[in-house]
Amino acid sequence: MPNVVAYHFGNLTAGPHALRGKWKSDFFKNDKPLILELGCGKGEYTVGMARRFPDKNFVGIDIKGSRMYVGAVQAIEGNLTNAAFLRTRIDFINALFDENEVDEIWITFPDPQKEKEKKRLTYPMFLQRYWHVLKPQGIIHLKTDSVLLHEFTLSVIRKEQHELIEATADIDQSYPDENHVLRAIQTAYERRFRGQGMPMTYVSFRLRKEYAKDVKVFPLTLLD
Repeated sequence: MPNVVAYHFGNLTAGPHALRGKWKSDFFKNDKPLILELGCGKGEYTVGMARRFPDKNFVGIDIKGSRMYVGAVQAIEGNLTNAAFLRTRIDFINALFDENEVDEIWITFPDPQKEKEKKRLTYPMFLQRYWHVLKPQGIIHLKTDSVLLHEFTLSVIRKEQHELIEATADIDQSYPDENHVLRAIQTAYERRFRGQGMPMTYVSFRLRKEYAKDVKVFPLTLLD
């Protein structure tokens, strides 16, 4: 599909993807802000935000091609030239995006990894990789139903001395306007959890300056 890019295990020995550092110029062919959705699933947020913000570029990332196919089709049918999808492991983010190339990162309803802390997408090893692709002052957003992941992320922010922008344990109470982006766009997981009466949580933060300056993230090493 014209709006889908793939980078798999076999690409590791070949080096970085040809679009690394060139997503705006070569793929989107503009200089608009670049926003990533990590673990995009069916791409509800990628497609929803692309519709709401035509002045920004969005890339949904997931390893499940069958899921992102749904969002990719919707983007094509909606003529959303500012929405793309990337099939890869999030471990490989530094092979696909260059330093200071990304303006924001959204993490929407990821697996909380109850038994494997190091696999949580807000674990420090992941944050170090994000730091290298984010522009200075770039924002990370986490929206989740998991109290465990919400509180874990807040603890990481405190321990690693990052800048907390906002945090709420109940999006509906904090944002009564149903048209707010945090409420109006809902993933399949969110609709399911809402049906069970579970509150949705949200955190936004900036990574500390020079946080991972001395951390080597490329060439790639897999996160176990």
